[in-house]
Amino acid sequence: MAARCLGRGVVRLLGGLRGVGARDLAAPRLWGSASVPAAPAGSYRERLALAASEPAAFWGPLARDVLVWDTPFHTVSDCDFRSGRIGWFLGGQLNVSVNCLDQHVRKSPESVALIWEQDEPGTEVRITYRELLETTCRLANTLKRHGVHRGDRVAIYMPVSPLAVAAMLACARIGAIHTVVFAGFSAGSLAGRINDAKCKVVITVNQGLRGGRVVELKKIVDEAVKLCPTIQHVLVAHRTDNKVHMGDLDIPLEQEMAKEEPVCAPESMGSEDTLFLLYTSGSTGTPKGLVHTQAGYLLYAALTHRFVFDYRPGDVFGCVADIGWITGHSYVVYGPLCNGATSVLFESTPVYPDAGRYWEMVQRLKINQFYGAPTAFRLLLKFEDSWVKKYDRSSLRTLGSVGEPINQEAWEWLHRVVGDSRCTLVDTWWQTETGGICISPRPSEEGAEILPCMAMRPLFGIVPVLMDEKGNVLKGGDVSGSLCLSQAWPGMARTIFGDHQRFMDAYFEAYPGYYFTGDGAYRTEDGYYQITGRMDDVINISGHRLGTAEIEDAMADHPAVPETAVIGYPHDIKGEAAFAFIVLKDDAGDADVVVKELRSVVASKIAKYAVPDQVLVVKRLPKTRSGKVMRRLLRKIVTGRAQDLGDTTTLEDPTVITEILSAYQEYKDKWGAAQ
Repeated sequence: MAARCLGRGVVRLLGGLRGVGARDLAAPRLWGSASVPAAPAGSYRERLALAASEPAAFWGPLARDVLVWDTPFHTVSDCDFRSGRIGWFLGGQLNVSVNCLDQHVRKSPESVALIWEQDEPGTEVRITYRELLETTCRLANTLKRHGVHRGDRVAIYMPVSPLAVAAMLACARIGAIHTVVFAGFSAGSLAGRINDAKCKVVITVNQGLRGGRVVELKKIVDEAVKLCPTIQHVLVAHRTDNKVHMGDLDIPLEQEMAKEEPVCAPESMGSEDTLFLLYTSGSTGTPKGLVHTQAGYLLYAALTHRFVFDYRPGDVFGCVADIGWITGHSYVVYGPLCNGATSVLFESTPVYPDAGRYWEMVQRLKINQFYGAPTAFRLLLKFEDSWVKKYDRSSLRTLGSVGEPINQEAWEWLHRVVGDSRCTLVDTWWQTETGGICISPRPSEEGAEILPCMAMRPLFGIVPVLMDEKGNVLKGGDVSGSLCLSQAWPGMARTIFGDHQRFMDAYFEAYPGYYFTGDGAYRTEDGYYQITGRMDDVINISGHRLGTAEIEDAMADHPAVPETAVIGYPHDIKGEAAFAFIVLKDDAGDADVVVKELRSVVASKIAKYAVPDQVLVVKRLPKTRSGKVMRRLLRKIVTGRAQDLGDTTTLEDPTVITEILSAYQEYKDKWGAAQ
């Protein structure tokens, strides 16, 4: 029987199962190679030009060489941004799990696929490609036995672990569609995503461990599924030895997997069949389930993993993102595994048990590439440099930053202290929607300069343009505008699940014929790009995108709060934090009590990281004559730019600004006195 405890017993669970013989592997594919992707022919400049001018000539040969196909594709691409049509490698069929597992097991079954850096300091578990394939097949068979078929949706609500990776790959193997939900989301947020996707099954664990604390994930799932009529089964793995309530829907996952064969025939999937849904915040209150498909996404994740980070066979790749985010999908799971890499799974936090956690791990695991978030780097630079320097970091070649623009102080610290001024540092820009990195200092010509705090260079096939407020393309350098992309690339999302019109409205309506990123950017005289931040009502808290409308909707349920407006403002550690302006009813009672209740509501309905750092009670909000709240004015007040409010002629009553300024000054004085 498989080990009951996913923690201490993971080796028994993965390594003690019957080995896979040659007969157990998926039959060799006839199309494509099983090698690490080779760079396309030509110089960097020539490849960049070819990808921009002749996408089919660039991407077609790469897809044939890099991916393992069941059936070759007949058409490289069929894309039209004006109609929202995006298709790549049409007619082709393949299986993503075969590309990530079987092809490597056939060549080198005992190569390490995953190193699980557990929450407990100094403890890691190494999982070979053979062990991961066996586990994936057993889990895939378990899903099939419990009624999961091709096209069904499966929610994964798990901490970072080998079994979570196997759950993703098991879905891919049988043609099911996974939607991983970050295991910090509340029951309400989880239920909303399950219901939107109409998931049939949830995979979770009894408890999570993070930063030395126990997280009651099963209890959260129990609350969520009460609101989810489509859920038929909850598969429960065990991260700890503690018992949890098991109801009628609940199935002990390891026990069921132990009954299954470590062999599962892979489903042959069309290139444009859905691989996964991943929910991200929009400027409206409802999260949107972005659809990523099979071949194009996998190819783009694999190639960007290699080109941006200078991945070489034998490297240990350390991306410390959670698998609940797109970074974890592309650069913990799919990109590295398609390339046959060893990928680190980081379960803990940057400061547990102390501020040297990352760097002790780098020394012990001999990590070659380290990819993390600016919010973690800003936190760590507050500590003494000795927490970094006491550990040997000589294995590191590339450092990466992801999730939000990195500030100068954090960039310099990462480059000088962590990298000893010798490592390549890539400040990467991309989104859940793009599937993979789109702008980064590397790849480039040999020895090309890297400028601090700048993503700089578009990847192959990424053609950025900057737009002015009237929708005109801005030419030349030293210009700022809305960042758009003018042609499709294989890794991009195809639609929003169940709502293609929302997809069109969100990304293609503002600038017809272009993909609008929602970000602003500056282009230098040399043609380099620097991301300046969001241009819509989405804020980026510690690398987590969150629509201000989501927070407002959660707070609006409080009976004493008829109106709210939430904005983002700069924060030393988080990058951005939420600031809420609230209007109270006359009979609301104690304002401090209401504010405390609002914080609790946001934490329970969304997640703790979404709770506003600041909440200010005002008499009214600044509105236009048509009733629209002018959040840009609130943002300027909070960021100290009240003397430059711009055009306020559309305000219904301009005196509201004086009211809010007075209330804000009083709030600052009170808050400052309390420090």
